[in-house]
Amino acid sequence: TRVAVQRLTPAQGQEFAALNSIYQLFPITRDIIKKNGRYCINFAKIAIVVLNQLVRPFTTKWHRVLDLDTSLSEEKAIEFRIELVYLQNEIRKYVRLLADMAGVEDLSEIEV
Repeated sequence: TRVAVQRLTPAQGQEFAALNSIYQLFPITRDIIKKNGRYCINFAKIAIVVLNQLVRPFTTKWHRVLDLDTSLSEEKAIEFRIELVYLQNEIRKYVRLLADMAGVEDLSEIEV
């Protein structure tokens, strides 16, 4: 349900809110791992890679940009959204894998 996998059209949302939604993947993941411990080893292996190799570079770059200027220029907003689409596409690959591991349907492609 998060912007991490749900498409954000140019007319929808704000970049800062989208960035914060992506950032929330960190505490959500930590909470899942903390609550489930050894019962979620495979999840943890995948989630940590996703967070450190995909999400962290994105949030690091854009937190710095948005901290300096909370209202992005149109050019920067377009750049943010292009990079967000790339990140979403990469995260969806892992969402499919996690859904398969859990034996549930992958709902990340459902449009709202």
